[in-house]
Amino acid sequence: MGSLLSLPSSRNMPTDHGEAFQVEACKRMRMSSSHYDENPRLISCLPDEISLQILARLPRIYYLNAKLVSRSWKAAITNSEVFHLRKELGTAEEWLYILTKMEQDKLFWHAFDPRSGKWQRLPPMPNVVYEEEPKRGLSGFWMWNVIGSSIKIGDVIRGWLGRRDALDRLPFCGCAIGAVDGCLYVLGGFSRASAMKCVWQYDPCTNCWQEVNSMSTGRAFCKTGLLNNKLYVVGGVNKIRGGLTPLCSAEVYDPQTGLWTQVANMPFSKAQVLPTAFLAEMLKPIATGMTSYRGKLCVPQSLYSWPFFVDVGGEVYDPDTGTWMEMPAGMGEGWPARQAGTKLSVVVDGELYALDPSSTLDSGKIKMYDHQEDAWKVVIGKVPVCDFTDSESPYLLASLLGKLHVITKDDNNSTAILQANLQKPMQSSPSTSSPTSMPNDSDDCSISSRATETDVWRAIATKNFGAAELIGCQVLDV
Repeated sequence: MGSLLSLPSSRNMPTDHGEAFQVEACKRMRMSSSHYDENPRLISCLPDEISLQILARLPRIYYLNAKLVSRSWKAAITNSEVFHLRKELGTAEEWLYILTKMEQDKLFWHAFDPRSGKWQRLPPMPNVVYEEEPKRGLSGFWMWNVIGSSIKIGDVIRGWLGRRDALDRLPFCGCAIGAVDGCLYVLGGFSRASAMKCVWQYDPCTNCWQEVNSMSTGRAFCKTGLLNNKLYVVGGVNKIRGGLTPLCSAEVYDPQTGLWTQVANMPFSKAQVLPTAFLAEMLKPIATGMTSYRGKLCVPQSLYSWPFFVDVGGEVYDPDTGTWMEMPAGMGEGWPARQAGTKLSVVVDGELYALDPSSTLDSGKIKMYDHQEDAWKVVIGKVPVCDFTDSESPYLLASLLGKLHVITKDDNNSTAILQANLQKPMQSSPSTSSPTSMPNDSDDCSISSRATETDVWRAIATKNFGAAELIGCQVLDV
């Protein structure tokens, strides 16, 4: 009987020890879990230094999904340390960012990874309220979109001729885009008829937009350029009483300090020597492009009196001396893409290229600037671009992975990224021309004919954005 009575007790003994063991184990798990929450490792059993090395080698296209693994992974991937490490390891990747405009002036950024061939859509820029002036019961006006409009530079220029009604109807248009230190920037533009100073920054590390320090001057339709890891902004227009006025001012943004600094004004020397005051009043000078080339900023310029415009060369800014000088005659007078408001150009492997569109469909030329001869030479005689006359930017140029790319619409209205197999122009034969002679049309034809004999263009990607228009593009190396 005693043995029978003691049997349950003996059976409970191991159970009690088991329960005690389970309680202790759970306690240790809670302690370790608490410790993990406070001090988690990116990858268990590996030091975080090695884990960061692994994450830095991961293709950036996977970062959006990798951030969902854990809070520690998200914190690491959105930290600048991983991206600095990517540059040190040589695993940074160039992506192409394209800005498009949809119906009702809605703008969208799209990122293209050329290695994987995949696209990603950026988060939209936030809606912001700006106060124009105090009003009864109102807090100013809404700025629903920072950039984009169907109104183009021509409508702005009409404002110089007294078309006040066009100015009063200007929605948010004329902003510039740029890139520096691995971030995208959207600068200025019109909100209604007022030129804005505001600047927005997109950081691909955090995949977020934020407002940064404003420019010192409100400006629209200005031009941007990158030099010495600083973002330069020149020209544009601003509103004054009675209409708009062109700006000759320039400023530079340092991403390390987040501050804007004024630089010397563009002289617009060609506009200063007009023979009569009447012409000086009618012809307004404006910067029509900007390119960083051979350590200087090259700014082509034009004189406008809508609907007429005259190319007047341009000016070059030297950051070492902080001064402007007149652009070489051959560079300025022969700058391709002579169209109101924009002269497209891009530097690829140290060489300056520009697209010279034709008045016919499905044509165009790529020209390269020869700084030794101060002349533009045709390197590709046929560019498969369509004539979208209603588009604000029917084609764009980009330097991606060391090659020239043209972004345009194809026959199916899809956006196509075309990669060029560049051929530098052949040197003229001594028997046909002297070393100092300038190239003529026959030289261009012979060069272009050789270029078209090979398979010059290759479509590396297409994307159907519907009826969206092309606005601009930038390349980030992150």
